[in-house]
Amino acid sequence: MFEQTKALCRHFLKMGIPGFDLIVYKDGECILRHMGGYADRENKIPMQGKEKFHIYSCSKLITCAAAMQLWEKGLFSLEDNLSDYIPAFGEMLVKTGEGFVKAQNPIRIHHLFEMTSGMTYALKTPPMLEYYDGGKNPCPTVETVSRLAKNPLSFEPGAAWKYSLSHDVLAALVEILSRQKFEDYVKEHIFDPLGMMHSDFLHPLEDWEGFARQYRYRAETGEFEPWWTNSFRPGKAYASGGAGCVSTVEDYILFLEALRLGDRILKKETIALMATDRLTPSQRATYSYGTDGIGYGLGMRAPRQKPNHTEFGWAGAAGSYASVDPVNGISFFYAQHVLRPPNRPLRPWLYTAIRADLLGETVQIPYTQTDENPELTY
Repeated sequence: MFEQTKALCRHFLKMGIPGFDLIVYKDGECILRHMGGYADRENKIPMQGKEKFHIYSCSKLITCAAAMQLWEKGLFSLEDNLSDYIPAFGEMLVKTGEGFVKAQNPIRIHHLFEMTSGMTYALKTPPMLEYYDGGKNPCPTVETVSRLAKNPLSFEPGAAWKYSLSHDVLAALVEILSRQKFEDYVKEHIFDPLGMMHSDFLHPLEDWEGFARQYRYRAETGEFEPWWTNSFRPGKAYASGGAGCVSTVEDYILFLEALRLGDRILKKETIALMATDRLTPSQRATYSYGTDGIGYGLGMRAPRQKPNHTEFGWAGAAGSYASVDPVNGISFFYAQHVLRPPNRPLRPWLYTAIRADLLGETVQIPYTQTDENPELTY
């Protein structure tokens, strides 16, 4: 069983991916645990299934869930101005072809979830580099996010879709509203209740014990070089809501199952709201995911139009891929540890292959598919 899914995973290894780990649940039961390759290729250590991974942008789903828990408690409205909670974002500049102009519209909290705030992924601008002080600053979360307000917006809030640090800002909002450190809030309200004992948003930067070895793919040479860093965390005290979570495959599937079932960490109605496409025509024109069948909701890709596409989720910069299909009772999590991975455009086919294998259907996977959005960082 799952021959098409396994064939796709074998193809990832043929592309040079050192190792992978995949877990699939159907109606609450694990029906496939499949791994291959090496956790450490240089030392010929095979993937064992207990490895930790930097899951990068799969962190975003957790951060958005944490924020929506506070929304359920009535601590904020999606229409609230961000500056009501983080005053540094009160007066923003927008970069235009003629220079910088004052933003005419406020950043609202729903813009953060939707990636329509106008922010970018610029972590190394002059104001930020000055703040980091060559690595001497531990970069506490709220203080660091407030500093991001010195970066100009790339468009008026709400005018377009652009992948950005918006969910890092959401993490700071959670910290402000909950009056807990973001990493402590997530541990108390998501990780501990779900039994995610090996997940953390503030894992020590220098501690790689128990990790699958991380690599970076160099397309110009075809090489996979060891890469021992998470560049989305500028300091040891910075809990990056967008890219800072460390987890395992067995941990993360517990979170995805909670989203599939509902009424555990979030109400079913809240999850349905998050998984509803919210893109306007102008936002859809700049949406980097690239197909008519996929929209974007409150922090996740969302179903749109195609009747056989009923899943939501997101992905991560080193190759992780999360998927929840409540209609068909499926959830799965795939993990690898390669930044800028050559198989990135093929990862969405995992859902297609898994679904087809379960239904006894045959699909034609475009193994030669190229990446049309090379700068997208998820």
